[in-house]
Amino acid sequence: MTSTVPSPTSDDEEAALGLRKIIHVDMDAFFASVEQRDNPDLRGRPVAVGGSSGRGVVAAASYEARKFGVRSAMPSLTAKRLCPDLIFCKARFDAYAEVSQQIRAIFLDFTPHVEPLSLDEAYLDVTEDLRGIGSATRIAELIRQRIREETQLTASAGVSYNKFLAKLASDQNKPDGLCVIRPGQGAAFVQSLPVRRFHGIGPRGAEKMARLGIETGADLAARDIAWLRGHFGSFADYLYRAARGIDLRPVRANRIRKSIGGERTFFEDISSGQALREALDNIIDIVWDRIAEKDARGRTVTLKMKYTDFQLSTRARSLSQPIKDKAEFAKVARALLDEQLPLPLPIRLMGLTLSSLERDAGTEERPRDDAQLSLL
Repeated sequence: MTSTVPSPTSDDEEAALGLRKIIHVDMDAFFASVEQRDNPDLRGRPVAVGGSSGRGVVAAASYEARKFGVRSAMPSLTAKRLCPDLIFCKARFDAYAEVSQQIRAIFLDFTPHVEPLSLDEAYLDVTEDLRGIGSATRIAELIRQRIREETQLTASAGVSYNKFLAKLASDQNKPDGLCVIRPGQGAAFVQSLPVRRFHGIGPRGAEKMARLGIETGADLAARDIAWLRGHFGSFADYLYRAARGIDLRPVRANRIRKSIGGERTFFEDISSGQALREALDNIIDIVWDRIAEKDARGRTVTLKMKYTDFQLSTRARSLSQPIKDKAEFAKVARALLDEQLPLPLPIRLMGLTLSSLERDAGTEERPRDDAQLSLL
């Protein structure tokens, strides 16, 4: 499915800087789709990737499972209650990474300007493409076609003139869809959407906004920056620009790695110390696997938490020598958490990173690995 938003109704700030051609490609239910592709018995059935135990969390859900309300980051027990016939598959990270590399190679046939966000999504700047095609929409169509032919999987894509709009567009016609937001249409498109569609605004954030009378992008655009800062702190600047379809960030390819880590947005807010420790241990496992895979060494561990009022809290500890093993990494991370207990408010997000990296085989110029933890 392909769609284009209605005729333009406003001018955007990017026009003064020169328009870019940005594509956001997002694989459809990636982990679950790989499992269904590789196991014909799973096709057409509700599938969740993740642990099925009491502490398990859904990493990805097939579209058959999503019809029952199953979502990523949901506790596995909740998912099973919503969908009694749900089939759990253990995550196969090597398989997902292999497919991700196939997809990355397709992107690089069209542009060197590729910014991966995770294994299953990336931004591409095709303002000047390698094949001289010129049309970002046509390039997105060709990329989706090749992904289907070479991996037997489907991808959705958004095409626009900045990253924020391209990401919104890629979600517009999922699964297996394409949406184009043309120059001058950004503000009208954004203001027609519910704020829960904005990247970074989760269910709790949307609830807070609803209590303040903000349901749509238009409602958000009607608030001035001072009002937003009074209610959302440093998050206000992002909200102000987002409500107007403005995003000045460039696509950054091959950035020098500054950290390795990940973060998790919880399906339900967490406040108890025991639940926080269990969540942190889960993140430690995933992040250390990434660190070991890259053979990276670093000296600084940082714990980030976002409270239900959107305020961020970060704590870091730097050692005189690089972290030598997982046990030491976990000890430092747990100490950072214990220093902040009890919490003043429940938290909706937790993140953990290792930084102050040494330059070696694991820290050469590559895309950063500090994106959202979609593997939890």
